[in-house]
Amino acid sequence: MVESDGVAKALPGDQRAGDASQALTAILQTQYLRYMIIASWAVGLLGTVGWLPAGLWFGVTLAAGSLRGLVEKRLSHRVEAGWGMVFPIVATATTGAWATAPLLAWFSSAEFGRPLALALIISGYVLVFAQLRSSPRQALIISSPYGAAAAVILGSLWGSNEFWSMLAVVPFTAAGLFVLVTMTLLREERIRVFQSHQAHLIEELEAARDKANAANDAKSNFLGVISHELRTPMNGVLGAAQLLGATRLETTQREYLSIIRNSGDNLLSLLNDILDMTKIEAGKMNFEVVDISIDSLHKRITGPFEAQAEAKGLEFVSTFEGEMPTVVRGDPLRVCQVVQNLLSNAVKFTEAGRILYTVRAQRISDQRVRFQFVVQDSGAGIASADLERLFLPFTQVDSSSTRRFGGTGLGLTIARRMANIMGGDITVTSKLAEGSRFTLEIEAEVVEWAKPVLAEEVHAEIEGGESLRVLVVEDHPVNRMILEAWMSSASHVTATAENGQIAIDSAASQPFDLIIMDVNMPVMDGLSATRLIREGGGLNADTPIVVLSASARSEDHEAGLNAGADAYLNKPIDFSALALLMGRVSGGREAVAQTFKPPSETSAAA
Repeated sequence: MVESDGVAKALPGDQRAGDASQALTAILQTQYLRYMIIASWAVGLLGTVGWLPAGLWFGVTLAAGSLRGLVEKRLSHRVEAGWGMVFPIVATATTGAWATAPLLAWFSSAEFGRPLALALIISGYVLVFAQLRSSPRQALIISSPYGAAAAVILGSLWGSNEFWSMLAVVPFTAAGLFVLVTMTLLREERIRVFQSHQAHLIEELEAARDKANAANDAKSNFLGVISHELRTPMNGVLGAAQLLGATRLETTQREYLSIIRNSGDNLLSLLNDILDMTKIEAGKMNFEVVDISIDSLHKRITGPFEAQAEAKGLEFVSTFEGEMPTVVRGDPLRVCQVVQNLLSNAVKFTEAGRILYTVRAQRISDQRVRFQFVVQDSGAGIASADLERLFLPFTQVDSSSTRRFGGTGLGLTIARRMANIMGGDITVTSKLAEGSRFTLEIEAEVVEWAKPVLAEEVHAEIEGGESLRVLVVEDHPVNRMILEAWMSSASHVTATAENGQIAIDSAASQPFDLIIMDVNMPVMDGLSATRLIREGGGLNADTPIVVLSASARSEDHEAGLNAGADAYLNKPIDFSALALLMGRVSGGREAVAQTFKPPSETSAAA
């Protein structure tokens, strides 16, 4: 409630405003009770003074209460500015209307009039002090009409024996009001201390939250560095595998080589999972939407596990059921990650028997299809009581499996979260000693129902036999060797640089048809070197530049394009994509830039 100037000086500014706000809020919240009390007093007067005086008092007091309510609502919008004298004057005046009730009862001829008058005066004091408990001095001012009524009553008894009996009621009433105010102030002080302690705890929690956010940011940066460092050697492994694929190999050797490449791709997807887990926790997981060949997806999923099952003496059976499209749109990396996790567990936990991998397709419409990827094994099975813990993080059903098979217990957790983000789910049924059955169910957009014509193999040679002069900027010697060997097989002339500074020097001394620029290098990084080449206005200011990025994040690709690059390639390098880029070099930077659009234009949520 708002305080008068005289009362406000007794308390600090913040405390005065807080007490005022609390008091006025209490009054506004109980103003409807005020009208009920007025009605109850009018009923009491009705039995002592009759209809006319009681009705007149009721009307006047009700109007005064309504006026006071309007003033309180207006003051509630400027409590913090101080009370002034508006509220005390209005409240005291309206209390005067209430104080006429005990006078009417006292001077009535009814036998019950005098006890009612005393009861009304005491209850009036209690009502005022209860509402203004945080401002006792203010309560004394506003309750003064009751004091005036009590003085009139005492005056009427002067000289009689009842005067001293009536006077004895005053300290009794004052003591009761003192206890009421004291207990209320003590309680509110305890509440204030509790709120202060609570505010302190909130500040500590906010500080802890800020520290956790900072730690999470540091973790994300660390994972980005680790991703790059792990991708660099993988570039050498998969690049060498691609070069080996260009040599003469026996059928069995080519199959083994295919398994190496597929396993390498899967390892890359696991590296991406490191970053994906962070994005899942932050709620910022994005999915790439590209065309997927069902046949290619099937080979990519099953390739590594057919060999693993054969090595364990297990039968691996793959079947397709339903109306199967040939090309759909989605994220093949995420689908592979989820299904391969299910296949990996099936092979790992099955000692004898077979692994049955079934893909079912149900046509929803011409543009939609529902898939069920079912992985069924003949392993030991899972008890029904353990199924509830199956998808909990860092949990394995059999504690001995940690020593026998290893693993973190995160695989199924990540798989189900991925499935949920794609709009699907993973379900499981299992019986002990009979095996388990895991089902991934998702929907996809159909691109083609009919089988497409197989794409022709992309060769490294440029159409027309044109030889290109290429500057390869890469700090890793194995990666430089692989790129040089691949380009030499197509009669391209290459020059190499180990860092961005050497690349700038080479670009200043001789022209090139194409520059392949790694991003993270010592001395000078690739983005800085790209900017300097573009801004230098030298021989290669308009030469197409392709950025090599070990990060799969779209924001890193955008950073390369903003630095002046015309296209980007992820590590490990897809030589088919590189050959496509090189085939457009003759058309200049614009032709190279049109080869692949930025991820913001080609990616959307699945």
